[in-house]
Amino acid sequence: MADTTPQIMLVHAAPQLRETPLGLYIHIPFCRRVCPYCDFNVYARQEHLVPAYLAALQRELNLWAERLRHRTLQTIYLGGGTPSLLEPPQVDKLLETIFQQFRVLDGVEITLEANPETLTPEKLAEYRAAGVNRLSIGVQTLARHGLKVLGRAHRPETPMAALRAARVGGFENVNIDLIYGWPGQSRQDWIRDLRTVLSWEPEHLSLYALTIEPGTPYERGVRRGVLHPLDDDTMAELAELAADLLAAHGYEHYEISNWARSGNWRSRHNLIYWRNGYYIGAGAGAHGYLDGQRTVNEPIPARYIERLQHNELPIVQSEFIDQRTEVVETMILGLRLVADGISATAFRARHGIELAELYAPVLTELAALELIEWDGESLRLTPRGVWVANEIAVRFLDPRGTLG
Repeated sequence: MADTTPQIMLVHAAPQLRETPLGLYIHIPFCRRVCPYCDFNVYARQEHLVPAYLAALQRELNLWAERLRHRTLQTIYLGGGTPSLLEPPQVDKLLETIFQQFRVLDGVEITLEANPETLTPEKLAEYRAAGVNRLSIGVQTLARHGLKVLGRAHRPETPMAALRAARVGGFENVNIDLIYGWPGQSRQDWIRDLRTVLSWEPEHLSLYALTIEPGTPYERGVRRGVLHPLDDDTMAELAELAADLLAAHGYEHYEISNWARSGNWRSRHNLIYWRNGYYIGAGAGAHGYLDGQRTVNEPIPARYIERLQHNELPIVQSEFIDQRTEVVETMILGLRLVADGISATAFRARHGIELAELYAPVLTELAALELIEWDGESLRLTPRGVWVANEIAVRFLDPRGTLG
C-alpha cells in the first residue's frame, strides 16, 4: 500500500545563523604513534612536514578570511592528532594569523588538545602566554595494563604531573579525556581512574565508550579473536557508575559523554556541533559546516600542502544540506544535550515549523515510555533514555506531519 502520510514542506530558516559567530576547528594530523583504536585522520613519523604544513594552514586561513571578513569567531579549537607536538612559537604564530585575519570575540575560547607525555612546564606556560586558555589532556586511563592495551605512550604518573604543570602555567580550564570498555578493564580499574582524576578537580571531563572502528588494528584483533571488548551490559554498568560518581562530586552531565563543574566550564566549541551550528574546518581532513554546506578537506598532509601551494581551498568533498536533513541533524545532535535538550522556540526560529507538528506521534510514544521529557517547549532525554540514546535518535530520522 502506498504511503499516504502527508509530507511536510519544510521552511528553511537557517540564514539567521549567518549572523551567529562561528567556530574554527584546526586539524593537526601528526602523532608520534597511532593508537590501535583510532580511526581519525592522523599520521605517525611525518613530523618533518610540520613547517610546510603550518605554512599551508596559514594560507588556508587567509583564504577563508577573504571570504568571511564580515563573520566573527567565537571559538578556536586545535585538535588532532597531537597538537601539543607543535612548539609554542608555532602555536603563537598560528593564533597571531587568526587574530590578524578574522574578527574574534572578546573572551574567545581557545582549546589545545594534548597528550600528557608531550607536555613540559615550559611549553605549558608558553602555550598559555600565546593565548591558549583551555587545555584538553588525553589521559584515557591510568591503569598500567590499560595504557599498554590502548597503545598509549605515557606512564600512569605522567598526566597528574602535566595537570599540575598546567595549573602553574596559568591554565584555569582543563578537560580530561578517559576511555572505558577497553579489553581487560575491570570495574575496579574504572573506579580507580575516576576517583584519581576527580581528586585533581578538572573543570571538565569527557568519558568515551570504546568503539571498534572499521579498518583499525582493534577491529582486526576482534575479528581474529585476540581482542575481547567488554559486553554491552558491562559497558552500561560502567557508564552508570561514572554518572553516579560524577554527580556526587558536583559535575553536571550536560552532554551524553561530557560533564562540567558548576560555572561556565562547558565546552563552548563542542556546543556549536551539538547545536548544529556553523564552523570552519581547516587543515588536512578537517570537516566544516558553513551556511548549509558541509565540506571535507584533502586528508593526506602532503597533498594538502600541495593544494595550498596553488592558493586554492583544499576541499575535496562538499554537500549542501537540504532542509529535511538539517532538521534531522538538529534533532539527533540536540538530543545529546541531556541537560538542555532541544528548545521548541529555537527549533521554530531556525526551521520555520513547530517541533510538535513534525514529530507528534514519536513524542507522545517516547514520553509514555518515560524515555524523554517533553512539556511542549523543551525536549530532553530522561536518565533512562540516556542509556538508549541511539535507539531513540533513530525514531527522529523521518520527520512527518502537516503544517496545520
